[in-house]
Order: sequence, then structure tokens, then C-alpha cells
Amino acid sequence: MSVLKKLEEKIQGLFEGGFGRAFKSPVQPVELARKLIKEMDLHKVISVSRVYVPNEYTLFLSPGDEEQFQAYEDQLKSDLADYLIEHARRENYDLLTRPIIIVETDEDLQVGEFGIATRMVSGPESPAPEAPATEPEIGQTVIYRPSQIDGTMAVSADEARAMGLDRECVTLTADGQTYEVNKRVVLIGRSSQADISLADANISRRHAELRQQGNDYVIADLDSTNGVEVNGRRVKTKTLASGDVIILGTTRVRFERKLC
Repeated sequence: MSVLKKLEEKIQGLFEGGFGRAFKSPVQPVELARKLIKEMDLHKVISVSRVYVPNEYTLFLSPGDEEQFQAYEDQLKSDLADYLIEHARRENYDLLTRPIIIVETDEDLQVGEFGIATRMVSGPESPAPEAPATEPEIGQTVIYRPSQIDGTMAVSADEARAMGLDRECVTLTADGQTYEVNKRVVLIGRSSQADISLADANISRRHAELRQQGNDYVIADLDSTNGVEVNGRRVKTKTLASGDVIILGTTRVRFERKLC
């Protein structure tokens, strides 16, 4: 069993073992854990050789949910921090400090709803290179409701600048058109449903995917008819370097990554 799975079961068991029968809150600790790593993934900031992620996470709970978590709040925050650390390790993310979990009450939330806001903050062991002129605002808060599966939010440019980090732009250029890569998985093919749709009869409808894996980008052939080449060599999967040329059908696709 993986470390993440064990931690997830520990977090779930904490609630079910001590309070699951006494309280009936729709917000489960394991749900908080899963949404926290989702926000970690969404808020990564790519530097020249590292991928930094937020180390402060503020959970906004309804008064009813916050009251039910009070008796074991410290243990829950510790377990959630461990969960974030393990996810960061698996994804090769860098944290400036051990994750800080803050729990706040929001009167506008109903039982079963919760919000998450993230920030990068410096600590004694990893000071920010240069303090900002003003304190950066906390990131936009995403509200999760029982019926909501996905949420998106933007990385604060002010926070990135405050930490001395630079944003990296990743692009694919084909047929004179440049596409910015802003998803972890980008589908390339002839289908109109593809993220990058190429009008080439020699390209399969679902030809290949560009996948972000930690700080790397990998091109993967999806069992296409004519295969994938990188710099003239046929590949099934290949980690890309800036300037690599990908051949899909008869179309040349140039991969580039640089600081914006």
C-alpha cells in the first residue's frame, strides 16, 4: 500500500473512529485532503530548475463543520500537512517550509461547504530573497460544495515575484500557430475535441498527449497509426527539451519552454 493511501486512510479513520457516529457532517477529512492536493497542483510556480508549491493552506469551514472538527483539529492539521508533504515528494515539488494548515470559520458557508485559499510564505529556514513593498494578498478562495467536483484558481503573480520566482511559459508551435500549454495533460490530434486540433490527414484523431510530470514534459504516443517522432527518432514516450521538434503525421510541432 502506498504512503499516500495509508495517510488517507489514517485521516479518514480519525473522523470515523472518534466522531463518525456522533456527528453527521457532510465534510469528510479525506475530502479536505484530496482538495488540498488539488490546490497544490493548481498553484505550482515553475522556476528555472524547480517547481515550487504553496506552503500555507487556509481552510474555511461552516460554523457547524468547524465545531465538529474542534476536538481533534490539531491532529487533523498535522495529518493533512503530512499528506501534502508526501504528495509534493511524489511529484518532485519544492516546499519552502512544512505545510501550514489554518482553519477559519466562515458564516456564509453552509454545512458541507468549504473554501481553500493558498499562499507561499517564507520561514526561518528559507527566507524570501526580497520582501515585497506591501504584504501580498491571500490567493482567491475556491469554495467547494457537495455537488462540486472541480475548481480552478490562478497563481498570484505578486506572490511569485515576492518569493523571487519566475513563471515559465511552455508552448507548442505547429503550422505557424503557437499554443500555450496550461494543462497537465494536453491532447493532440485531428479530432475537433482535442486540446490542439491539427488538420493533417496523416494524424490520428487522438494521436498523442503532452504530459507534465513533475518538472518535466513528456510526449506520449496514443497508439496512433503513423506514430510519433522526436528530432527524427521514433518514440513511444519521450521527455522533451526546449527546442525539440515533434513529428506527428506530416506536421512539425516545436516544443519550447522559457521564462516569461
